[in-house]
Amino acid sequence: MKSIRYTILLAGIFLAICALKSAPAGIPGNPAPLAPKQPNIVVIMADDMGFSDIGCYGSEIPTPYIDGLASGGMRLSQFYNNARCCPTRASLLTGLYPHQAGIGGMAEDPENPTINDEGVDGYRGYLTKKSVTIAEVLKGAGYHTYMAGKWHVGMHGKEKWPLQRGFERYYGILCGASSYMHPFPPRGVTTDNSEMQFDFPADYYTTDAFGDNAVKWIREQKDNRPFFLYLAFNAPHWPLQAREEDIRQVQAVYQSGWDSLRHERLRKQLAMGLGKETWGLAEREMRPWNGLTEEEKKNEAYRMSVYAAQVYRMDLNVGKLISGLKQKGVLDNTLILFLSDNGACAEPYQELGGRPMAEINDPLKYGAISYGMGWTNVSNTPFRKYKTQTYEGGISTPLIAYWPGKIKANSWSSTPYHVIDLMATALDAAGTRYPATYNGNKIIPTEGISMLPAFQKGQGSRHEAIYWEHEGHCAMLQGNWKIVKPSIGGTWELYDLAQDRTERHNQALAHPEIVQEMNNKWQHWADTHQVFPKGKNYKDNTSNHPNKYAD
Repeated sequence: MKSIRYTILLAGIFLAICALKSAPAGIPGNPAPLAPKQPNIVVIMADDMGFSDIGCYGSEIPTPYIDGLASGGMRLSQFYNNARCCPTRASLLTGLYPHQAGIGGMAEDPENPTINDEGVDGYRGYLTKKSVTIAEVLKGAGYHTYMAGKWHVGMHGKEKWPLQRGFERYYGILCGASSYMHPFPPRGVTTDNSEMQFDFPADYYTTDAFGDNAVKWIREQKDNRPFFLYLAFNAPHWPLQAREEDIRQVQAVYQSGWDSLRHERLRKQLAMGLGKETWGLAEREMRPWNGLTEEEKKNEAYRMSVYAAQVYRMDLNVGKLISGLKQKGVLDNTLILFLSDNGACAEPYQELGGRPMAEINDPLKYGAISYGMGWTNVSNTPFRKYKTQTYEGGISTPLIAYWPGKIKANSWSSTPYHVIDLMATALDAAGTRYPATYNGNKIIPTEGISMLPAFQKGQGSRHEAIYWEHEGHCAMLQGNWKIVKPSIGGTWELYDLAQDRTERHNQALAHPEIVQEMNNKWQHWADTHQVFPKGKNYKDNTSNHPNKYAD
């Protein structure tokens, strides 16, 4: 008996010693984790960047760091956003369709706090308490949570600010647009919960400031807990403001004009297997480049040079972030996702940019100083239309997924996914779950799907259907069929995206039964997802019933 007890005692001592040896340093006696260390998660969002505006999707703009993520990871050829800044950000943060999160229209306006509040939950202009953010969920799962950049999902009242919605650190602009060089009232910069700052050094530039703060927080983190970083650039959203050295890097190429560059981007896309030659190019919305005067060519080439320089500077800051992750020794355990919030922006909807050339690079201007519809068509190559619309040019974005050792290098996925899927993907990677309640509030269930199986195995679950509505622009994707309605009171168009993703051949008259079936499903979605109030921002207010928008 003594020998048996002695043997048991020795075995117990041996197991205890093994347990102590396996405990993480600095936590004596803590048992080793049963699962691999949770990955860091980084979401990088560009603002108003078109589908083809980075090199790995066909662009001539130098974007070597973003392209490096693509060559080391996976590119998605059919990933969708919500056609505009704030609805997309609402879905990214919450995993909900934007109306469910409270931002079916626009977010709160800096100058007019109530103009975008329609008086119903789907159109509040800020994230409602019926939603939970990625930061809130991941913080509860042991993550540090950082955000730098553009918030644009509520700003009047600190209860709507990033730190009150799960982030530990924040530096950026709460509104939708500001000066890059000197954010001025009421569109200033906020650090954590501080009041807005309007005083900046002479060389200040928002893109650099956002990147610098993101890297600083990662560098300063003292413990080994995982972190979630949401880096939401305001580039290349208007106004056209770029550093002169960056403009010089890119400007020579744009003298050749939008026609040649659009075809060159398409050629690159086809060479890399992105799209089909039979799709062709979407209908043009500008004069031929040779139809412009020499003065117009000079001015428009310069506008595009400034826009390209804004994308170039954003890429440099992505490189800065990657370098910071390497120096910290955490890059190999970091999932990085890169996307844009909508298609390229045609505002103010004039072929030649609209606002005076003198306003470009004026630090005291922030309005729609843009590059015009001609260059927007280039940015969205090969697709139709632009931001706010639910044609492919408005809702298609690059998505790059990078995770060394977990995602196959230089791979592609053609499975359609949507920005609501980022929440499910992040939580899957972190090994945690979407909550039914949060802070005493019942949370609307997410319809997002984790993309990790697609990232890691090349295929995964897909949506039965994906839906859109923004300011009367409506769409639904089911299989290869897509219906689009360009305005309130408009008529559904039907496209077979497998054969015609540039939406040149409307099949509605040939397949009325498909249109009717999809219309019925879209209408059910609208009726159950807080879509279409009798809003003061809509032109047709003759009825309060959602069916007024159906065929």
